[in-house]
Amino acid sequence: MKKKLAVLGIAASMCVSMCAAPMSVQAAEDDVLTIGFAQVGHESDWRTASTKSCQDVFSAENGYDLQFVDCDNDSAVQLEAVRGFIEQEVDYIIIDPIVSTGWDTVLTECEDAGIPVIVIDRTIDDSDKYAAWVGSNFKTEGLAAGEWLKAYAAEKGIEEINALVIEGTNGSSAQIGRTEGFKEIADAEGWTILDSQDGNFDQATGQEVMESYCKSYEGKFNVVVCQNDNEAFGAMDAMTAAGVTYGVEGDVILVSFDACTAGLEYVKSGDINADFECNPLAAPFVEEVIKQLEAGETPEKEVYMEEHWYVNEDILSEITVDGVAQPLTVVTDEIIEAQY
Repeated sequence: MKKKLAVLGIAASMCVSMCAAPMSVQAAEDDVLTIGFAQVGHESDWRTASTKSCQDVFSAENGYDLQFVDCDNDSAVQLEAVRGFIEQEVDYIIIDPIVSTGWDTVLTECEDAGIPVIVIDRTIDDSDKYAAWVGSNFKTEGLAAGEWLKAYAAEKGIEEINALVIEGTNGSSAQIGRTEGFKEIADAEGWTILDSQDGNFDQATGQEVMESYCKSYEGKFNVVVCQNDNEAFGAMDAMTAAGVTYGVEGDVILVSFDACTAGLEYVKSGDINADFECNPLAAPFVEEVIKQLEAGETPEKEVYMEEHWYVNEDILSEITVDGVAQPLTVVTDEIIEAQY
């Protein structure tokens, strides 16, 4: 089964062209487009998939010269990377912003240089000087996790939720949206969030935070929410070492985000109860934006991709998020094989 991607607000012809043929620019050698890509870093399986997506699409074989910078989660390095792209006079700049603010000055510099910017994944909140944004609705992901936990607890007869949250990198739009969405449901349901700390979207920090939680809240929590799979892997190691059982057969419900291949393997095994997808494969949609700009067209400002909610147990078929029924997918070997 191949993953299907959906774009909201883009004409049907765009989707047809994407599905009908590979997204490549058949350019002569002197028409190669130079793309500068300032990536967050390499902190997770999700990030690796995102980077590979761009490297595959914006390859020399497809008519591109990709200038790639791994910013290693350093906002100052990312700003300088973008300024370096301006100096190189690249044709387009792709940014996956480490944090959502502090961008207006450098985006103004891009605008003055006549270089269009496409933002992917995380959002920029203090400037609109970019051609388009391609990514996910992080608050919807957080709401979906909360709605699933509400329905799951009701199905299992769990009357009290005492949750610990391991957040993503503080100030990133993914951290902000997932935190807001889950907290909205938690507040409405009267759940207790015992603690919520920054896990930096990486496994080592997730493990450190969970080790601290196991000591500070021993016997007091029955839910752990990790804002990406790598944090969940670290949390699992910490809970195992502390003698805390988790997952479908355990005392603690474990919820994760991203739904990378390894994450779904743990969902299938029952170690993670539910995993809420964040789609990393933005590059084909970014290329379509570039092709529109090359043709003198104005792309849609926001491009959303379809995502799925994955679970281990076949006890709930769907949840309702913002008034819309959304299916839950039980993980199978076929789904894992098709995932990024």
